[in-house]
Amino acid sequence: MGDSLDCSDIYDKLKKQLAFSLQEQKIIKKLGIKSEIFLPLLFSLKFGGDWSFQTESTKVLAVKDKLTRYDPERMVGYTQEVIFLFLNPQILTKEGQVYRLEKCSQKKEREIVERPFKIEVDGEDIIKAVLNPKTLKITIKRVKGPLSFEGSSAFGVSHEMDHLTGSEKVGGKSLWDFSYKMED
Repeated sequence: MGDSLDCSDIYDKLKKQLAFSLQEQKIIKKLGIKSEIFLPLLFSLKFGGDWSFQTESTKVLAVKDKLTRYDPERMVGYTQEVIFLFLNPQILTKEGQVYRLEKCSQKKEREIVERPFKIEVDGEDIIKAVLNPKTLKITIKRVKGPLSFEGSSAFGVSHEMDHLTGSEKVGGKSLWDFSYKMED
């Protein structure tokens, strides 16, 4: 039958999704937070990337970092995803300057923006989630700030904070301003 869907496969997948959703609700209850505060972390888990949102009184930011553990003798490893969820984040310090191409869902094409290489951020509450594909576990715990990020994670914090503060970067230059150069 090839690509046809089996009803038992659909049922099994639906059961897993519902069980996962119930676990989420239990974690949210244990953390003692409103469900909407958990959304950026949930989006990072389900869709990847960094996420943020705000209401009149609350700003929430999730930034994802990746850490690959590899055993060269056994030639096997795994990449953990570490997601930090900040309630009402505040940038304390920025260091360095990196020019990079970014594409945001709100813009039609990639643009050159300037981001800090290192950033220090704190929040009223910080939740850390470690997603381990080897053990199939997501470990959640509260952590104390401030926290420092470098490179891609710092760029993610800066980008999402721009959304929260309404100060999206206008790069001006796009990919179409580049030119190709062939090396010998």
